Amino acid sequence: MKRSLTEISLSFTAGVAIGALASSGAEDWRVLYILSGLGCAVVAACLAAYLSGRIRSEVFLLPLYFLAGTVCFLTREFTPSPPSAIAVAIQEYGKSFCRFIDAIPFGDEGTAPLLKALLAGDRSGLPRSTTAISRASGASHLLALSGLHIGIIYIIFKRLSMVAGNAPAVRIIRSAAIIAASLFYTVMTGASPSITRAFLFITLNEAASLPGRKKSPAGILAGALLIQLAFDPLQIRSVGFQLSYCAIAGIVVLYPKVSAWYPSSRFDPLKKIWDTAVLSIACQAFTAPLAWHYFHTFPRHFLITNLLAIPLTTVLMGTAILTIVLSAAGICPALPVRAVDFLCRTLVETLRIISLM
Repeated sequence: MKRSLTEISLSFTAGVAIGALASSGAEDWRVLYILSGLGCAVVAACLAAYLSGRIRSEVFLLPLYFLAGTVCFLTREFTPSPPSAIAVAIQEYGKSFCRFIDAIPFGDEGTAPLLKALLAGDRSGLPRSTTAISRASGASHLLALSGLHIGIIYIIFKRLSMVAGNAPAVRIIRSAAIIAASLFYTVMTGASPSITRAFLFITLNEAASLPGRKKSPAGILAGALLIQLAFDPLQIRSVGFQLSYCAIAGIVVLYPKVSAWYPSSRFDPLKKIWDTAVLSIACQAFTAPLAWHYFHTFPRHFLITNLLAIPLTTVLMGTAILTIVLSAAGICPALPVRAVDFLCRTLVETLRIISLM
């Protein structure tokens, strides 16, 4: 089943890519309208023949999914949909969330803009110096809301919710709450391609864990890719979408093999450092060619940046979430506020030192 899902996902994705290439170079839209209509007719006829038993070979399905991907993209290209009123209303909560962060009495003027970038995806208030430092140090992905950030938030809330126990009913309620909160957060922050990918990963991971079955990272990757492109095939043109899935492909394909080179040990801090380094290398190995194609640059210090900045960012986000929750409850003491200030300054200074290397 895992192999079939992967094959279906890759076939559909290849078809979407062909549709994107065809539409980008087309001068006469009438031709694409005709092709889209013919494609829909062929897909419907082939699917009907397969379901009726006239075509029994499952190998036939892969070209069908390829054609379906192409038709899906061309159809979506011709029928752009306006933003949902519900999504617009939810995004207003994101603006309110940013205003709430601004209202917290941080001592450093750079703290609130950094938190808004990390937690809400609002980079409008970031100083140019901070943006330049993050770019020079290879940490732009840390200061732009991405799947990494929603993954950190997911892990924090997942671990906190474990105190409720692990009974079947508790697991179902916990998974449903996590999926609902992740969906709300995804829409609230603008539903960028990388955030949407992370939400789909969370949803599929939680769904797979409920029956107690063994989870397949490759199957989750293939399922998320298929679902995301089926709902919005135009996202295949997004650089963020491409980089996000390439990074996850590196983690799924390369990371487990290289991580296994270091013998596992329960209480070995060097193993944690090794895994973090391997994770960074796996991501870079799969994203570097694409990044060079689009930006003609390569982050030379990506390894040291990720080894230092990712743990700092994780601690900062956890402390910031605690501070925001306490502030919302009206009981926020000065200590967590000062801690967030300190962590923000430390993160920026760390990136500045790396950028000067």
